[in-house]
Amino acid sequence: MSQEYTLTELMVVAAARELEDGKGILVGTGMPLAAALLAKRTHTPDLLLVFEAGAVGPIKMPRLPISVGETITCHRAVQASSMDDVMGAAARGMIEYGFLGGAQIDMYGNLNTTVIGDYNAPKARFPGSGGANDIGSLCRKTIVIMKHEKHRFVPKNDFITTPGYLDGPGGRERAGLPEGGPYKVVSTLGVMGFDPDSKRMRIDKTYPTSTIELIKESTGFELLLADKVTQVKPPTKKELTILRTKVDPLGHIAGLKSKK
Repeated sequence: MSQEYTLTELMVVAAARELEDGKGILVGTGMPLAAALLAKRTHTPDLLLVFEAGAVGPIKMPRLPISVGETITCHRAVQASSMDDVMGAAARGMIEYGFLGGAQIDMYGNLNTTVIGDYNAPKARFPGSGGANDIGSLCRKTIVIMKHEKHRFVPKNDFITTPGYLDGPGGRERAGLPEGGPYKVVSTLGVMGFDPDSKRMRIDKTYPTSTIELIKESTGFELLLADKVTQVKPPTKKELTILRTKVDPLGHIAGLKSKK
C-alpha cells in the first residue's frame, strides 16, 4: 500500500491483531491501550478493557488517558472499582490478556523493570513492578511490547520483576503460579512467540523492514524459529484511519505522526 505508516503504528497494529474477541484485557497506557482500542474498533468489539486502577469496561473514551488511573478510564465504564478487585478478578482466571513492557527480557519471557546491574549499586534504577508482577503472574496470556536490542533481550536478567516461564518447563507450576504465561513479544523488529514444549522464545513474524537474521543479531540469546515464520502485513488503510482519527486523534503516541 502507498499510505505511509510509522514503526509505532506497525507495532500497535501487530499487537491489536493478536487479540481475540470476547476476552478481558488488563491494559496500560500508550501503545498497549492504543492496540486494545484499535482491536475493539476493528475485529474484537466485545473485548473487555480492564484498568489496573479499577475501571472495567469503558464503552468509549474520547481520548487516550495519560495513565491507568486517570478518571477518563471510567468514562461510560460498567464498573469503577479498585486495584484489589481487578487483581482479584485476574487471580480468579477472569482476565485473559495482560500487556507489559520491560527493560530486559530473557528467553523464557521473564521481565526486568527494576534495576540494571547490581541491585544495591545499580547502573540504572527503574520504577519496579507496580502491577506488572501481578499481571504476569495472574493473567493467562501476557503480551510484551518493547524495543528490540541485544542489551534488552538478554541471556539472564539482572533482576526478575515479573515471572515469565521462570527456568523453563514446569517453572511456573513449581512456583505456585496459575496456568498461563508469556504469549507474544511485539518488538521493534517483529513478533515473537514461545515454544509450547521448551517455553523458549521463538521468532513467529518479521516486519517488512526486518529479517530473521537481523532479529537474531539483535538478541542476546539463541532464538528458536516457528515452523513457518511469516511477515506482518503492513497496516491497512482502514486500520490507519481508525488509529489516527478515532483511537488517537491528537497523536499522543510517540512518533505516531512522523513518516515511515
